[in-house]
Amino acid sequence: MTKLEGVYWDLDGTIANTELEGHLPAFNLAFKDFDLSWEWDIPCYIDLLKVNGGKNRIAYYSEKINDQISTEEIIKIHERKQYHYFQFITNNCINFKTGVFRLISELYKKKVRQFIVTSSSRKQAALIIKHLFKKFNPFEFIISSDDVEYHKPNPFPYLQAMRLSGIINYNSIVFEDSIAGLKSSLAAKLPTIYIPSNIPIDIKKDIVFDGFLDTLGSKSLKANVIKGPEIKSQYVNYAYLEQFLMYISYAKY
Repeated sequence: MTKLEGVYWDLDGTIANTELEGHLPAFNLAFKDFDLSWEWDIPCYIDLLKVNGGKNRIAYYSEKINDQISTEEIIKIHERKQYHYFQFITNNCINFKTGVFRLISELYKKKVRQFIVTSSSRKQAALIIKHLFKKFNPFEFIISSDDVEYHKPNPFPYLQAMRLSGIINYNSIVFEDSIAGLKSSLAAKLPTIYIPSNIPIDIKKDIVFDGFLDTLGSKSLKANVIKGPEIKSQYVNYAYLEQFLMYISYAKY
């Protein structure tokens, strides 16, 4: 039976646009703290996101511009960057993406179980959840980069989440915003809806989307379906997710 029982949410770029609102300005503040003449603009940072991990990005950039710094300095710069990033979170500078809080709240009221599966550290993820969800925590657990041996695009994070939740795949939906995340959830055979973040990505031809919408939508911003069942309201809600599962069940199972 295709009844929605659980939703797995990616965090960065899916629940909140953390990269440009938090990580990028935090890097630039850290560079100033260490008297570096570096300043990453948005195109530069988007290009650097091809390199996985903050310390690796710093090392890669230093080599690219031939401004070599030691491993010890890289670690200290990244620690300072993390300090600034946590300040952005605690000062409420990180915002929900359109429709996210509305949908999470609706699912919470309907007792649909919800979980976080993220490539962020547990400390970062827990802090963001604490400050975004001040009145209630809708998530049963977090699968972070600290909790798994293999990270996205490997399916292991989602397989681990399914094992812990005990929910079968066709009673679940994943929300993702990245190619790595899509490959991970689809390899775990979880129905997945892709909602792009504010970071442009190159859509790979080998990705076969289950669902693709430009936004979750709101009363003032209509959600448009690129792939998936037609949306009958202005925005994605519980009824649409049940409709989506039915659509996927006919296509796959």
